Amino acid sequence: MPRGDKSKYTDKQKRQAVHIEEGYRQQGVSRDEAEARAWATVNKMTGGGKKSGSGRGKAVDTSPARKGGRAGGAASASRTAAERSASAKKAAQTRARNAAARKAGA
Repeated sequence: MPRGDKSKYTDKQKRQAVHIEEGYRQQGVSRDEAEARAWATVNKMTGGGKKSGSGRGKAVDTSPARKGGRAGGAASASRTAAERSASAKKAAQTRARNAAARKAGA
């Protein structure tokens, strides 16, 4: 079985990977990077693909799927109100600029 072959994964693991990848794509991560991160998360949660043999099942560890939100919250909490406000204003300008560019291109 070549590296990267997903035939040994369950249907549920494949669905999880697709869902996680979509989340990364919405954040603006490239397709290849999003796919790599998604499979890394699934592997961390489930211990990899299906394992043959009786009694090989293990509980799923969902902590890797929750990790990102906590990291972002901690970073935000350590900043001052002025820094958060400046960041929000900059983000609003970027969104407005991108919306205008999309409108002009369409």
